[in-house]
Amino acid sequence: MSRAAERLRLLINHLNRTTTELTAAPTSAQTFTYSHPQRLRYTFDNDLLTPDQRLFYEENGFILIKNLVSEEDIDRFRKEFERICRQEVKVPGLVVMRDVAIAKSEFVPDQKAVSKLQDFTEDPELFRYCTLPEILKYVECFTGPNIMAMHTMLINKPPDAGKKTSRHPMHQDLHYFPFRPVDQIVCSWTAMEKVNRQNGCLVVLPGSHKGTLQEHDYPEWEGGVNKMYHGVRNYDPQHPRVHLEMEEGDTVFFHPLLIHGSGMNQTQGFRKAISCHYASGDCYYIDVKGTTQENIEKEVKEIADRKYHLGDKITFKDTWAFRGRLVQGERLSL
Repeated sequence: MSRAAERLRLLINHLNRTTTELTAAPTSAQTFTYSHPQRLRYTFDNDLLTPDQRLFYEENGFILIKNLVSEEDIDRFRKEFERICRQEVKVPGLVVMRDVAIAKSEFVPDQKAVSKLQDFTEDPELFRYCTLPEILKYVECFTGPNIMAMHTMLINKPPDAGKKTSRHPMHQDLHYFPFRPVDQIVCSWTAMEKVNRQNGCLVVLPGSHKGTLQEHDYPEWEGGVNKMYHGVRNYDPQHPRVHLEMEEGDTVFFHPLLIHGSGMNQTQGFRKAISCHYASGDCYYIDVKGTTQENIEKEVKEIADRKYHLGDKITFKDTWAFRGRLVQGERLSL
């Protein structure tokens, strides 16, 4: 048994011990001492994740599962994305985002490049990603059995035009979410092709999920920044970071407080990934007034007002309740 597995076994088997201290048997000439053992915070007991995987997520806030989504499914998602870019299909509620500096589209020469599709809930083919059994069985380890798909994206990172706008600033996803508890929210992010440092893979700060939600705003980048790309205002640039290089079909699951971003796409091709943020059906909405999330609330409400012309009748909560979809179990609060 690995050291991590042994640690997890001890933690789980001794939860109800009343002693103030538990000392494990020496392994590799080391003795580990645990004070007041607690149940693992970030995952539910399950038969899927190994003890090593649970402890890795506990310490780092992410876990990478290799070859999880099939090549056939990835190809279907790619073809549907191309249809949307060519405007062969209209999807209600879909938000099409374009890079501020990329004038050349991948499929339609006279349009700026589509850099991201958001809220593809009403597209049956793309939304099928959010319901894949191989994805949901992992999601349940973090959310429990009642699962809501809250935020959907297909990211099409374009070749950088020299202004570094293909970067995504370091951020925490919880900045955008007016629902809690935070530990019952998780993102699945699947590479639709080989992703590496050259084409702008994800960069994460391991362990940053143990902190609190930080203040976010638009970074002051000389070349400009894409709409809604808020970044953490202050984080330790010396914090160790990991570049998540992935193959097609690889999927990373990560905590909403994990600080992460992505670098420039320095290749000539577009880098694609598909993702969904899930939350437990037991989660609940909060009022973000007086918090660091007020700026994103204001921006989201302004966008919703321009789109639906409802003025103050629409709330930040409404914009999320409208998008959320039950994919497993019961919808209790969201």
